[in-house]
Amino acid sequence: MAATNGLERNLKRAIAGQVVRVFNDPKRGERPVTRQPDGLFGPQTIAWRVHGDVTSMLVGGVCSLLLQMLHPAVLAGVWDHSNFRADMHGRLRRTARFIAVTTYGSRGDAEASIARVRRIHDAVRGHLPDGTPYHAADPRLLAWVHATETWSFLAGWRRYGDPGMSDTGADRYIAEVARVGEALGADPLPHDRRSLDALIHSMRAELLVDERVEVVRRLVLEQRATTGVGEPVQRLAMAAGVDLLPSWARAMHGLSPAPLARPLTRLGTLGLARTLRWAFA
Repeated sequence: MAATNGLERNLKRAIAGQVVRVFNDPKRGERPVTRQPDGLFGPQTIAWRVHGDVTSMLVGGVCSLLLQMLHPAVLAGVWDHSNFRADMHGRLRRTARFIAVTTYGSRGDAEASIARVRRIHDAVRGHLPDGTPYHAADPRLLAWVHATETWSFLAGWRRYGDPGMSDTGADRYIAEVARVGEALGADPLPHDRRSLDALIHSMRAELLVDERVEVVRRLVLEQRATTGVGEPVQRLAMAAGVDLLPSWARAMHGLSPAPLARPLTRLGTLGLARTLRWAFA
């Protein structure tokens, strides 16, 4: 029995360690964010539960990226002012760390992280291929990024974290995370499901798919597995992220999973979610 318990502990430690290395860069001295009860949220918030579930956040993150890149001005800011094409994983890791710090870090750390992102946004400006100017600090563009992240993380949680979550709980989550969107300068800001869906719907006329979108989509969906994350697990997360997309967004991307693939993807992702929760228990 003792030997079995030891093997179980070692297996849990190995799985958890691999996940930690994916989201924290040891070369930069990064360690997992320690949960602080005096931050922007706290143990009693729904955001603490949602953002702490690795699988649903990973799937939601893929979904949100595929949504965000459909807005040409949002994509242009990343295309013109970052090295994401050479370091896609690094960019995803930084985004994940921002979410971790603003959710679980101390209020001071969270506010410092938000201020740093605002300084970056303020410097990001340019012109679209058709000559239209853009500025990453534009409140409406920030609203699109915030809304798509909120929608995607909530959808991922309701599918793979807590399928029984009430609509009241969903509204509460949207209202909670709005404080980060507000601090970043996003406007308008949704505070419930109705206003979130309305905001996304209102911006659909501005979305398009062009050569840049196709390039970035391939980079996101076809990136090689990182150390500690097996190729099958990464493929599963990407497939689940595509499956999570609203039908209109999948159609824009030209991504139509085979009917039989969908239940297999969902079943496999639920299995992955249970495994990771076991490892981190």
